[in-house]
Amino acid sequence: MYCTVAQARAAGCTGTDPEVIGWILLAQQRVDAYCQQAFEPTDLIVAGEVGGDARVLLPRRVRTVATVTLSAGPGTTDYVVPASAYRVTSTAVLGQVDAVQLALCGYDDLVVGAESYSGGWPNLWRRWGNTASVAGSFGYETPPPGVALATAQVAAWVQAVTTGQGTPGGGTAPGGLQVDDEGNNVVIQPDTGTEDGAAPPHSGTGVATADVLLAPYLNHYQLIGGA
Repeated sequence: MYCTVAQARAAGCTGTDPEVIGWILLAQQRVDAYCQQAFEPTDLIVAGEVGGDARVLLPRRVRTVATVTLSAGPGTTDYVVPASAYRVTSTAVLGQVDAVQLALCGYDDLVVGAESYSGGWPNLWRRWGNTASVAGSFGYETPPPGVALATAQVAAWVQAVTTGQGTPGGGTAPGGLQVDDEGNNVVIQPDTGTEDGAAPPHSGTGVATADVLLAPYLNHYQLIGGA
């Protein structure tokens, strides 16, 4: 979990330990949706586009990659890329990006289409489409302290709003939301979109102080296909 039961209780959660854990898990969903990141090791299959430099940018911090699969479109047989034909970089290393880099040179005479006399790996990549699926382990090794504190705050807020107990500040939730006795938002928030009317990519957790704590961890990578 992103925070401990004790941290959630200190932020205002009440109830039995299993109940508090439930609020924490609900809070984690809001934190994940806001940051577009995972803060503990999570097995995922994510989609990405193969760029002109044969690099696939990934929408989460990558830990390990199990398989990389290329697809040429509906009705085609997907191609599983040999582990020797790509390398993985991760933002866990300062200055790196989360990506799978397909080989830009080299060959393998045992792989059809990647033989030395056929042009090697670059020739094989040209035969496939620009969509890749990457399966592996993503996310942080452990939640950063700011994420733990933010999750605890969001857990307390979610419990208060969901159970109709009211929220800190006499009915005004952190972040400016006003709720009725049943926890429903009764105030229309002002438009915070960009000048062209587009909605901002991250709408917030609902708790302003938590959003401040999470700001350094926002992932601005634009998701592909909802991955």
